[in-house]
Amino acid sequence: MSFVDLRSDTVTQPTPAMRRAIAEAIVGDDVYNEDPTIHRLEAMAAERLGKEAALFVPSGTMANQVAIRVHTRAGDELICHDGGHPYNYEAGAAAMFSGVSIRALPGDRGFLDPDQLAATFRPSDPHYAPQTLVIVEDTSNRGGGTVHPLALLDRLSEVARSYGAATHLDGARMWNAVVASGIPAVRRLQGYDTVSMCLSKGLGAPVGSVLAGPRAMMERARRFRKALGGGMRQAGFLAAAGVHALEHHIDRLADDHARAAALGGGLAELGLPVRPVETNMVYVTVPDSNAAVEHLLHHGVKASSVSPTELRLVTHLDISDAQVQHTIQAFSTLAG
Repeated sequence: MSFVDLRSDTVTQPTPAMRRAIAEAIVGDDVYNEDPTIHRLEAMAAERLGKEAALFVPSGTMANQVAIRVHTRAGDELICHDGGHPYNYEAGAAAMFSGVSIRALPGDRGFLDPDQLAATFRPSDPHYAPQTLVIVEDTSNRGGGTVHPLALLDRLSEVARSYGAATHLDGARMWNAVVASGIPAVRRLQGYDTVSMCLSKGLGAPVGSVLAGPRAMMERARRFRKALGGGMRQAGFLAAAGVHALEHHIDRLADDHARAAALGGGLAELGLPVRPVETNMVYVTVPDSNAAVEHLLHHGVKASSVSPTELRLVTHLDISDAQVQHTIQAFSTLAG
């Protein structure tokens, strides 16, 4: 059986054109800083993100953890949303690798509230951990694939800066936010010291993420990448996929958004509660999410359970209009 795989936008296969780019890549030893395709990817990413320099890393988790390491010292505290990726999905790495604690704040739709953020900062006192970093995730996964309004992004960075904290934007799906908002990446990111972005989510590359920020900071980040085991050799084959993705797969994210909107609308017409769809994620409420996953699987659809009563469905470049309609039909048998 051929499945409609909506578990994540990480499940994509490289396109034929991307496979050609991988096969034809000119490579060198990146641990010696001699891989020309990685140099090209890092320069392209830095320019598009409006930062001085960039560093290619194997994963979004490593990008975030290297960012935490360059911004903090052992014993510090970082602040993020309680749905944030570093708090929920990175295996406690902030404590393990950087020796920092996390203060996680609630907030509607995956957004931090600037006033609550300001109230969270404590005065300098030997009893308190220094609060040296604020992390914002855009789009917010657990928030529902939500896009931060520009004014909110700016205000959060202003609050952090006013208390002497650095800012990192976890931009695993930041290009979805750029396409959905119509606001260029450089503008959306201008208040953030560093940004991470995944090449292997909506952009469709098989492996890799990029961390970008000030040049001196990225030089330190290279050392921490090495310490985490992220120094790869002829990794230009992977970087070539990232170059292709940045050149060809950003604008097409609008197709994923349109298909997610169609899917969400179809499920709502069946009477299922659906969160507002902003990008490529559909969060739908069902009576029993585990039972629903099994039912859908028997009808050729793979979905993710994110709570006892909610499923997440993610559109991506391997999902077609026909597969969206097939999924709605599979849900109709569930609703029935």
